Order: sequence, then structure tokens, then C-alpha cells
Amino acid sequence: MNETANVVRALPEPEEDLTPEELAAKWEAEAPPSAGPIANLASSAVATVLGAAGIVLSLQLGLGSPAQPQPGMWPFIMGVVIVALGLSQMFIGRHGGEGEKFSRLSWLVLLGVATLVGLVALMPVIGFEIPSLLLCIVWMKYLGGETWRSALLYSALVVAAFYAIFILALGTTIPHLF
Repeated sequence: MNETANVVRALPEPEEDLTPEELAAKWEAEAPPSAGPIANLASSAVATVLGAAGIVLSLQLGLGSPAQPQPGMWPFIMGVVIVALGLSQMFIGRHGGEGEKFSRLSWLVLLGVATLVGLVALMPVIGFEIPSLLLCIVWMKYLGGETWRSALLYSALVVAAFYAIFILALGTTIPHLF
């Protein structure tokens, strides 16, 4: 009987039974270490530089007008938004909360970016179906932690839905195999 009582006391308390203050304290205790102001400044600078590069590249594509937009219009708008957010984070936001310190899991972002680059590189060559399927599988399995069965099933459903929407329904000019 005493052994059972010790096991019951060792079990973690369900989160529904915690007060908001206790829950906030628990989450703060489990949070990763903060990155610090230098890391926040550096990440803001990187975002600002990437946004500025997007602006320069979009200007080369041509902006057009709101009534007759050219290919650079939306990348230009997004570049301006990214620069504005990066600068505001650099000067205003760093006085707020601390960002997370990079950890082993932070490198998964590079996997996501690499798969997107692969998608962009392969799409003109073999269409969007196979690269999109591979991208979805990698993201669901390795970034999302899904089982193989659900990653394969959901990836096939996502690609089929995109095909139905963009190729069959909208008739876009996305490169495709079928």
C-alpha cells in the first residue's frame, strides 16, 4: 500500500489541475534558454538583409502598377514587409522578450530550407508532383514527427489536392507531369 502511494505521488500533476500562475511557472521552467540581445540583434539584421535582397531582386523583375502588376510586385511588397519587421525588431522588439537559443532542433530549419530549394530546382525539370510529394514526406516525417504511414498518406493527399486545385480547377501553368 505504501509503495502505491509513492508511485501516485511521483506521477506528474495534470495540466488541467494547475492554476494559470502554476502553469506559466511550469512552462517557464521547461523553456529553452534565452539567446540574449546579441543573437536577437543578429537575427534581426539577417532578416533585414534578406528582405533588402528580395527588394533588389524584385525591382529587376519589374513592379508594374496595382492595376497591371508585373512579376516583381508581390516579392517587392513582401521584401518591404520583411525589412520593416526586421528593423522594428532590431530597434523596438529586442527590449521585449528574449528569443530562444539555438539548439540541435534549430538545425531542422535548414532541412526545411534545403527541401524548398530542391523543390524549386526540380519543379521545372520534372514537374511539381514528385518534388512536392518528397517535400511533404520529409516535412511530415522529419519535421512533424508523423509515422511513415501517415506521412505517406497525407503527403499523397496534399499533392492530389494541389493538383486538383491548381491544375484541374484553376488551369495554372505550373510545370506538371500528368
